[in-house]
Amino acid sequence: MKTLYTAEATATGGRSGHIRSSDGIIDMDMSVPQGLGGKNGATNPEQLFAAGYASCFQQALLVVAQRSNQKLDPQSTVKCAVSLTQEGEAYGLDVTLDVNLPGTTDADRMVHEAHRICPYSVGTRGNIDVALLVNGQPAKVAETDKA
Repeated sequence: MKTLYTAEATATGGRSGHIRSSDGIIDMDMSVPQGLGGKNGATNPEQLFAAGYASCFQQALLVVAQRSNQKLDPQSTVKCAVSLTQEGEAYGLDVTLDVNLPGTTDADRMVHEAHRICPYSVGTRGNIDVALLVNGQPAKVAETDKA
């Protein structure tokens, strides 16, 4: 496997601390989510994960479209919701990806293909439940994709 890029960031103080990327582009305070008693005005790991996953998945959709000789509408979006969960003493994450692909007739296929190649999807497969939606509705699975 060939490494294409490595990102580095350092955290201090945990969820109520500070993060900084090695290039200084990310340099911000962190907080427990406000709904869990944290302060307003600071981000949290779930928001950062959601932003990264949404961006990465959108790029995977662009790759899928290009491979199919299609272009995505510039207004296409990927909304990623990351939920912090708890079972007993263990914590976990659940993800919902809601994709809007206006003007696309095979959006379900494109979403499933993007999920197959997106680095976040590949890296979390089998570890995090990921729901795939197209315009708020569950993405349909083609018969050929069923196990």
